[in-house]
Amino acid sequence: MLDAGLEELRESSYANLTMRAVATRAGVSPASAYTYFPSKSALVAAVYLRFLCDLPLHTGVNDATRTRVSATLRDMAVAVADEPELTVACGAALMADDPAVAPLREQIGEEVSRRIAAALGPGWPRAVKSTLQMMFAGALMTARFVTYQEIAGQLDRAVELILGESAAG
Repeated sequence: MLDAGLEELRESSYANLTMRAVATRAGVSPASAYTYFPSKSALVAAVYLRFLCDLPLHTGVNDATRTRVSATLRDMAVAVADEPELTVACGAALMADDPAVAPLREQIGEEVSRRIAAALGPGWPRAVKSTLQMMFAGALMTARFVTYQEIAGQLDRAVELILGESAAG
């Protein structure tokens, strides 16, 4: 279903995406499709979650904390950069007032938190991790207005401000 949903998005748009078309492409009945994903917003959120989970973790102790955190945030921000329809769909789906999306938003938040914590390593106050998470969420909201390269640069500068020079080495 996830692959079929992504292929449908690549050929169409979020506005034109239907669960019936995704089900047909996946070779399942529409009723079965709705069993897995009660809405197209839930399907799109699950596709984005899979993109996040497939990213590498940056935990190399030989890299500076700031380097690891910047790489992690950049990876998550540009995960869908090559998928313009998915980018638009993710924005709409994740902001949707759809009860089926709520648990997926929570899973996405947990994955983002896990990745930031892994990149930071031990010993950082919870406030640093939550500030990085909020900053990342805000960066995603700007994806419709600036390029991913601009977002990546802004993320790097924000990480530097949050972690400070002491995290560089």
